[in-house]
Amino acid sequence: MTKSNLNNYFHSLFPIETKTVEKITETFSNFTLSKNTILLNTNTISTKTYFLEEGYMRSYIINEDNEEVTTNIYAAPCFVNDFLSFFKKQPSKEIYETLTDCSFWATGLENVQENFHTIPEFREFSRLLFVINYYKLNDRLIETVSQKAETRYLNLLKKQPHIFQHVPLKIIASYLGITDSSLSRIRKDISKM
Repeated sequence: MTKSNLNNYFHSLFPIETKTVEKITETFSNFTLSKNTILLNTNTISTKTYFLEEGYMRSYIINEDNEEVTTNIYAAPCFVNDFLSFFKKQPSKEIYETLTDCSFWATGLENVQENFHTIPEFREFSRLLFVINYYKLNDRLIETVSQKAETRYLNLLKKQPHIFQHVPLKIIASYLGITDSSLSRIRKDISKM
């Protein structure tokens, strides 16, 4: 399997020479996971960083009522990881699970650190990736506390309509911070408009 999707992802975020990208990705190896497989579990230290080449995933926690609460939904192509666990070697607080059959590229911390120290473009790419992820997380936090459920639903539908074709509605409802029945009601009300 070629690394073209992985390499193209680097090019899509940052102007970078092809040979530099090939140097960065030379240690990445490919693997696949079936639908509903745990990639990273709670209280486990992430030893690799993962590029989701194909498929859909989620991260979630188990709350005090023993309910699953989806914290993020990932759609390829993107990097997926508990970065705090990966870089700080702390146990993950979330569970990362495939929602469809998925294809990945992965590399270890030692390779990432080597790239940080030897490839300036990789440092810049990584900085940009962290800023983008921070922005998405902060934007989601602000939406959650400032918008009604219907508005959050419509925003997700506008920004990522493909998710609704691949991710169960129960997980989307959890991600939006609402119940399944609330999501059903919202969808029904909108369809009448």
